[in-house]
Amino acid sequence: MRSFDQIFEISANRHGGAAALNARLAEAGAKSPALDEGDDRWLSRMTRAIFQAGFSWKVVEAKWPGFETAFRGFDVAACAMMDDEWFDRLITDPAIIRNGTKIRAVQENAVFVSELAQEYGSAGKAFREWPARDFVGLLELMKRRGARLGGTTGQYFLRFSGVDSFILSRDVVARLIAEGVIDKPPTSKTAMRKTQDAFNTWMDQSGRPLTEISRVLAMSTG
Repeated sequence: MRSFDQIFEISANRHGGAAALNARLAEAGAKSPALDEGDDRWLSRMTRAIFQAGFSWKVVEAKWPGFETAFRGFDVAACAMMDDEWFDRLITDPAIIRNGTKIRAVQENAVFVSELAQEYGSAGKAFREWPARDFVGLLELMKRRGARLGGTTGQYFLRFSGVDSFILSRDVVARLIAEGVIDKPPTSKTAMRKTQDAFNTWMDQSGRPLTEISRVLAMSTG
């Protein structure tokens, strides 16, 4: 497995040099939203990531004001108590994407967010204070207790929320395979742990957060 500096050099050579690459990393980091928002915003971004999965992101973005209205500003308590009458209205509401399974996931994830709030004080606190060195543990938690938050959906949700994270995109996976960390896209707990161990090593070597390392890996192949 190459050192982080070696992978960074590969990425820099592909993207205009070290200064240009660092500027791109800094610019991307500056766009992250605040981490101290209410849990309604965390549920909102969670929902957005779910509806974007396998669908046009531009369509979801264009319809998002309708989502905010239809789901009552993603009020966690209200969404957790969604009754059949509200659900039936939602699956016929042209202001949103009428996917019944994903609409039901909003209710299920509102319950999940409520449970995290009870356990940690707020769901936001749970997400933002989870140790980066066990990021795969957070992904497993969301997959096990949330709805439709497995795979890259949960990873994009955390990235959009400003949580230090890696995204196992095609380009990142290609670099991990090239470095001998894994031999195929990671799905098992063992492969995910090997991935985490590699990122932890690169964090130790570079002093950089997961988010930057993930982007450097992506830009080394893409």
